[in-house]
Amino acid sequence: MTEKTKKPDAVSAGPQTASHIPVRQVYEPADLDGWDYDRQVGYPGEYPFTRGVQPTMFRGKLWTMRQYAGFGDAEESNRRYKYLLANGTTGLSVAFDLPTQIGMDSDSPLAMGEVGKVGVAIDSIEDMQRLFDGIDLTRISTSMTINATASILLALYVAVARRQGADIRKLSGTVQNDVLKEYVSRGTYIFPIAQAMRIITDMFAWTNDNVPEWNSISISGYHMREAGSTAVQEIAFTLGNGIAYVQAAVNAGLDVDKFAPRLSFFFNAHNDFLEEVAKFRAARRMWARIMREHFKAKNPKSWMLRFHTQTAGSTLTAQQPENNIVRTALQAMAAVLGGTQSLHTNSYDEALALPTESAARIALRTQQIVAYESGVPQTVDPLAGSYYIEALTDEVEKRAAAYLDKIAALGGMLKAIERGFVQQEIQNAAYEYQQAVDRAEAVVVGVNRFKQEDEKPVLLQKIDESLERKQVERLRVLRARRDAGPWKDSLKKIEEAARSGANLMPCIVGAVEAYATVGEISDTLRKVFGEYKEAVVV
Repeated sequence: MTEKTKKPDAVSAGPQTASHIPVRQVYEPADLDGWDYDRQVGYPGEYPFTRGVQPTMFRGKLWTMRQYAGFGDAEESNRRYKYLLANGTTGLSVAFDLPTQIGMDSDSPLAMGEVGKVGVAIDSIEDMQRLFDGIDLTRISTSMTINATASILLALYVAVARRQGADIRKLSGTVQNDVLKEYVSRGTYIFPIAQAMRIITDMFAWTNDNVPEWNSISISGYHMREAGSTAVQEIAFTLGNGIAYVQAAVNAGLDVDKFAPRLSFFFNAHNDFLEEVAKFRAARRMWARIMREHFKAKNPKSWMLRFHTQTAGSTLTAQQPENNIVRTALQAMAAVLGGTQSLHTNSYDEALALPTESAARIALRTQQIVAYESGVPQTVDPLAGSYYIEALTDEVEKRAAAYLDKIAALGGMLKAIERGFVQQEIQNAAYEYQQAVDRAEAVVVGVNRFKQEDEKPVLLQKIDESLERKQVERLRVLRARRDAGPWKDSLKKIEEAARSGANLMPCIVGAVEAYATVGEISDTLRKVFGEYKEAVVV
């Protein structure tokens, strides 16, 4: 036998994917022994949606090009949004600062030094109105990366739309609203898990009746991947969270086929190009089966896993930052070949600071080059039928399903999180990868190989320190001039609803319209629900 025709060993002792799946030298029909095209792949737009949720995919409509942005105060962020829209972005994606994410107003002593630093500071309806000044909310889709305070920020968005005279039933967009991954990997939680889940199911019910085009959750694996999970863990734990949310909504009496079509997901696009493509395809297939077979959903739209993708921030390097442009382009291509519905491409300078306008424009141009110059969107799922891609998709699914079985044996995702199982698995994976980098077994160009001395400094985005003082002063003025009667009454209604079990969303919308702030509403809920105490994982 020649080297070309020699059959590879059954299991390679050499190369592996990022999830430690052995990679053969050559793949062939025997690697798909027993494979059934109709059952495992099928056609685009048809169950099990391995090849995509729409029959025409990008031939019908390109993915939404979002650029995640927000910093300083509302005016500064509004200027960046208008700049991105003028340069061709097709959807907005809002980053909020840490105080906003954890339900603290800008004048809280604990917010000092953090106001406007990693996102925009939003305290009140007036801030939200300034954030979207001059932007017709019925003509743009808006994604908001917000979790513990998602109900309040959605209420603010709806209230601003009403001020614009808009029909809120025409609003489209997403609130991330995935608190479970906050307990696992991010930390911007407020309430105990059970109470946080109650707020989420309230939002499911309210948005279904009032904002039917809105995605009331974006079940997110992105942050778990950023914390160090493998691709297999990313989809396993994300789908595990998805199962928990659907079950909570069903337990609350909601019809699965009424809320499930508005569920969305959020994944990371990492460096292992082909494994990432396989990951997206496997996730779609697994979710379709979970919804049809486990939850008995009847509506085909309930079976569809629609997802947003962001390129991997954790892969960006401060060393030779221009290399990040190439990394981002490869990750964006993996997301497109995997069938994403919307995409954010990271800016090359984000390992050093928030992106400059120039860096953000290059990131957006990366998407546009993939869309208009690469030819990739012209056919659906062009890698389907590749022996390697199909074998890898099957293996990723098999390993992710094994994780879901472990989680089920622990009593479900909430129990697995409370026991620290998910956190420990991610920490172990992150440690293993860092050890591999330290030993130069995993190559990071410009960091542990191909280093460069005397690198030129990169122009960085600077946040004006006076913006925090300006934001605090605005908040002080608002509190002094608002009508105290409606404001107090609105907070009392929130407290009563929290205690009685009534849907919180109408009360929260009423409160923001009465000029209650994010911190005040959060504190009212804290008084009833308490706060989550993190379990220590050793």
